[in-house]
Amino acid sequence: MEEPRIRVGICDGYPEIRGRLNAVYRAGGSPFTGEFVCRPLEGAVVLFDSFGREVLRGAEIRLTAERSGTFTLQEVTIGVRFHWERREGQTFPGDLAFLPAGTGLLAAVNELPVEEYLASVVSSEMSGEAPFAFLKAHAITSRSWLVAMLERRASGREKGGTRETATGRAGEVIRWYDREDHTRFDVCADDHCQRYQGITGGAAGRAAEAVRETRGVFLIHAGAICDARYHKACGGLTENFATCWEEIEVPYLSHVSDSAMPQAPVRTEADAERWILSRPDVSCRTNDQDLLRRILPAFDRETADFFRWQVSYPREELEAILRSKSGVDFGVLQGLVPLERGPSGRVRLLRVEGSKATVAVGKELEIRRWLSPTHLYSSAFIVRTTRGPSGIPARFTLYGAGWGHGVGLCQIGAAVMAEQGCSAEEILRRYFRGAALVKRY
Repeated sequence: MEEPRIRVGICDGYPEIRGRLNAVYRAGGSPFTGEFVCRPLEGAVVLFDSFGREVLRGAEIRLTAERSGTFTLQEVTIGVRFHWERREGQTFPGDLAFLPAGTGLLAAVNELPVEEYLASVVSSEMSGEAPFAFLKAHAITSRSWLVAMLERRASGREKGGTRETATGRAGEVIRWYDREDHTRFDVCADDHCQRYQGITGGAAGRAAEAVRETRGVFLIHAGAICDARYHKACGGLTENFATCWEEIEVPYLSHVSDSAMPQAPVRTEADAERWILSRPDVSCRTNDQDLLRRILPAFDRETADFFRWQVSYPREELEAILRSKSGVDFGVLQGLVPLERGPSGRVRLLRVEGSKATVAVGKELEIRRWLSPTHLYSSAFIVRTTRGPSGIPARFTLYGAGWGHGVGLCQIGAAVMAEQGCSAEEILRRYFRGAALVKRY
């Protein structure tokens, strides 16, 4: 097996893209460097220099780095539709392409070797100051997910899913998301795939060293590279693959306790209430601010209540959010009823009851999207309803656990394990049961 190359969508659906080539690049065979702006114009993609002069025009434009060039893109959106969304300038190694992305819109795509890409992923997902064993475990996890995804795409097995049914005033909406919406590139640069924020945040150093030391090492199960998922904080129990995605069993992505002592899985609503309102002694439950500073990027440290959290809405506010996110007018919101949960307590099917409509919504991410202007931290929550004198709900309060979908590697839990002296192998053995480490190139 040879090291693959990867095409990463940095910007997608932009009316124009501005930036700077920090070295000499080849544009249509001619050398070009310095500031640029790229726009769609008259059905073509057009590249201009800093003086507004046209440099190149075509159905798409490819800029090839001479030697080890880098480029900088301005106003790159990160955390798309999440509560930390923002824009910033970012610098990337490798080649650059501009592609049409719909009428009047562009995409910027970075092409580079997988190992070079991974050095940035590890330091974008977590801080390069994190314990070294954790950085190695993350490098192996990210590499495994990426190459497994490339293999699924090559074989045509990659998909997301949607199922919608409606009968009278009741219906069901089931959606899950993988990479089905990326057709112009292999992966995006944001949380939908893996964070990839270039070298701006310091991809060199320990993160790059962790990638080098684990070069070509993968998680393997039954002879195949593992589709190794990860998330920020499980809340004490990780989740089964099918709670979030396709209805299949993935043995190495089944629930585990985020502790040396087993925690009982959530099976009933009473279990969910006890679990979510508790603070069990597990790895991702940490208040060590120095450790969190060393493992989390600055914008992730803004989310301080990741282990146990609370969100409260006046009924009218939640009705407006649901109407905006779902496209359904529920009328007077009467109840939020969990119908199915996974073993971590994450809701996989939720009934939204209103005076005008009742809809059962799933899976995990769709539930999080419906119940927040951005996303809930997770779908592991219980609901408390405060009613007015008339008996109509006045306020809905959600008590929740964890941050992210909960499947696979718990990033904060894994970092705590490394801080306590666990090796990368021990970390991966906890979160991916039955998987082995194999060097493929």
